[in-house]
Amino acid sequence: MEQMKHYVVIDLEMSNVERRMKKVLHMGMETIQIGAVLLNDEFDIIDSFNTYVKPQYSHADSFITGLTGIKDEDLADAPVFEDALAEFVDWLPSGDVVMVSWSFSDRAQLSREMENKGITCPRLETLFETWVDAQQIFDEKTDSYRASSLTDALNACDINASGNAHNGLDDARNTALLFKKLMTEPVLQLNPYYAEAKKEETTPLTCSLGDLFSIFNLAGATAD
Repeated sequence: MEQMKHYVVIDLEMSNVERRMKKVLHMGMETIQIGAVLLNDEFDIIDSFNTYVKPQYSHADSFITGLTGIKDEDLADAPVFEDALAEFVDWLPSGDVVMVSWSFSDRAQLSREMENKGITCPRLETLFETWVDAQQIFDEKTDSYRASSLTDALNACDINASGNAHNGLDDARNTALLFKKLMTEPVLQLNPYYAEAKKEETTPLTCSLGDLFSIFNLAGATAD
């Protein structure tokens, strides 16, 4: 019997490493929340994972608390990164798993933090190799010339975001809803207002650059 493929959509929240430690650790951020949802091979959410992570070289300053809602007291009794990562990997199903996130920044953060804290995790390191960037898929399908935010992409696809932005589990759930749409619609169905705006972005100029220079030259000649 063929084993089912699973997808895991992950989102990290992070805090700023203390300035004096940045050069020593060679990293600027530390993970303070791991949120993830598990999808079956039809891209439906079937399970979730969520944990705060106690930082070792940073804390939830006023900016991070304002952005994420996470406070130092939320982190006080949380597992440290190594233990939280072990819990996450234990939660992953066996067999074929593909990791998904909005941009590759979370993959880079996990890799960098593991290296700087001397943590090895063969299962996760293997999953790094097939990691999927949902942001890249969205931008390619919509011919975006810049990296789109998750909020903009959700709005463009008429997906009502639930929960709070910059909460790891909520962002993972919302990314999963968007990922399902990206993977199941051969032609991505967009909000008509967004589609019209994209159409206007790509509307060709009605005159050439040569025509514009001619206008400028005529204007200059008249001024003389």
